[in-house]
This record gives sequence, C-alpha cells and structure tokens, in this order.
Amino acid sequence: MVESDEEKIRRINQELKEYYGEPEQPTEMSGIDYLVETILSQNTNDINRDKAFQNLKEKYGDNWKTVENADYEELTDTIRIAGLGPTKAERIQKALEIIREDQGEYSIDFIEDMSIEEGKKWLTEIPGIGPKTAAIILCFHFDKPVMPVDTHVHRVSKRLGIIPETASRTKAHDILEEKVPDDIKYEFHRLLIDHGREHCKAQNPTCEEGPLGEECAPIGEK
Repeated sequence: MVESDEEKIRRINQELKEYYGEPEQPTEMSGIDYLVETILSQNTNDINRDKAFQNLKEKYGDNWKTVENADYEELTDTIRIAGLGPTKAERIQKALEIIREDQGEYSIDFIEDMSIEEGKKWLTEIPGIGPKTAAIILCFHFDKPVMPVDTHVHRVSKRLGIIPETASRTKAHDILEEKVPDDIKYEFHRLLIDHGREHCKAQNPTCEEGPLGEECAPIGEK
C-alpha cells in the first residue's frame, strides 16, 4: 500500500526522533530577542550566533533604544564574530527603528493576534528579514504552525523526495507548510537539521549509515 505524504512524513519524523531524541524546546525569550538573534544567525553557525548575541546583551543589556542609537561601528564590532557585521548591524538598527515607529515601543507581541500570512507579510517587509527568518520567529516564539526552511531542511527534504529536486528555498517553504502536519512542524524542522548535520551532509553524506538508510540517498544516486 502506497504511503500518503502525511504518513511518510510522520514515519520519517518518528524514525528520526527515535535516533536523535526528542528535540529541545525553543529558548524562552522576547520576540525582539528572537528577531535580533535570527538576524545574527544568518550565514553563520549557532556558536558564533550565540556569542554575538551574548556580546550584544553584555554591551547594551535589554535596552533596545540604546542598540538602535548605538554607534554603527561600535555595534558592528560588538557582533563581529557572527560575520557580516556591517550588514547585520544595519539590519538590526533598521528593524528596531521600524518596530518603534510602527508600534511606539520595542515589541512585536502584536503578531500573536495576526494570521500566519499577516505575520509573514509584516516581518518580511523589514529589510533583511526573509521567509526563513520570519518563519523562525513565528514558529519558535509565537508557536505558530510554520515550517522554517534552512539549508539542511531544504537539502534533506529533497533527498527524501518530500519536495521536488528543483524546488527553490522559497518554494520549499510553501510545499512543506502544506505537507507537514501542524502538530509536528517544529520537531520535524529540528530533526531534519539534526539529520542534515549528522548524516545527510552536502558533501560526503553518510545517509546509508543513518536512521533512514538508503531512503535518504543523495539526489542522483537512487
């Protein structure tokens, strides 16, 4: 009997969970914290992102007005370890300016009452916040059934045949949000990342040694 898309995804999710364990729940922090942290996470690893965020907090505390008005070069230097310091400093200050002007305070809690599409639209109108960053904020902070797609999720879901080989990252967001059941979106996202880092790597993958065996074969080798 042929599996439906939902049956296949639920089975894969369970097999990955048995292998990698239950994904950790998102860290409790404010919406603004998540927004800034996700900007810092762009094109870097978790260790450098966390160090840059720690540096930011140690330098400015929770005073986002101080961050918005900080000397640009000083802010750039503070978050330099995350890479792309000048770009990220500009994006952070611009995001804070937009939020303050729109809401009269440094808070994005109002997104809680928005639909997913409204939340995505509002967030992605901020320069430097694309579909992945918006999805992470909506999923991790607001607990909305959104499926963030990073490089690992994109690669692994292609190799598993969940999305077409030709699907762009943007298209993958749409397909996965439709296919992945709401109740497992967060953990499926985290488990695909674990699998992408451990076995289903971009270079020299060891998929056959992982929990999914040959089902997770690099494209072109099936």
